Amino acid sequence: MNAADAQPHDTQAPDTQWPRWEIFKQDAAGKVHQAVGSVHATDPDHALFTARSVFARRPAAVSLWAVREQDISSVTREELDNGGKLLDASSETQPYKIFGKKTHKRSMTFVDELGTLEAASPQAALEAAQSQFGDGLLAWWIIPASAFVGSPEDTETVESWFAPAKDKTYKQQSAYGVVGKHVSERNPKSSQTQAKHD
Repeated sequence: MNAADAQPHDTQAPDTQWPRWEIFKQDAAGKVHQAVGSVHATDPDHALFTARSVFARRPAAVSLWAVREQDISSVTREELDNGGKLLDASSETQPYKIFGKKTHKRSMTFVDELGTLEAASPQAALEAAQSQFGDGLLAWWIIPASAFVGSPEDTETVESWFAPAKDKTYKQQSAYGVVGKHVSERNPKSSQTQAKHD
């Protein structure tokens, strides 16, 4: 086929995925929430139930938060060094949850919860966070506290959501039985032939 026969490709396929939610997990009471990955879901409850299946099967957890990707304002240290700023749309002062990536060390989590600050915009929250937590972090996530949904906090629900994961232990693949039937079971003649040779 020559260039004249080539048909133009679709410039942009429609996005048919459900909205993306970022998931934060708390491993134990008193520990901070950490970003552990994302799920696609239709609504907050769907996001939390999916996150429970994906991120709280093992190891233990006591709390999950979910927030829509579009509610996260993020910036890296390189972007800040090059004059990058977050959207600074004026709004009423509200609480923002601050998350930061402290090291390049390989980890299953991306950013850790640092705290909550009152500010009138994501940029104002970032500047306050840099003043309070230092400006050496590798990445910042600034998220309105009102954008979060969380797993139920009552003791009974926490127990039913997360207790089963406490007793799950990691197993090597070899610990499980052979998948399917062995060839000798599917073809008895081959095992009989083998027996004669033995």
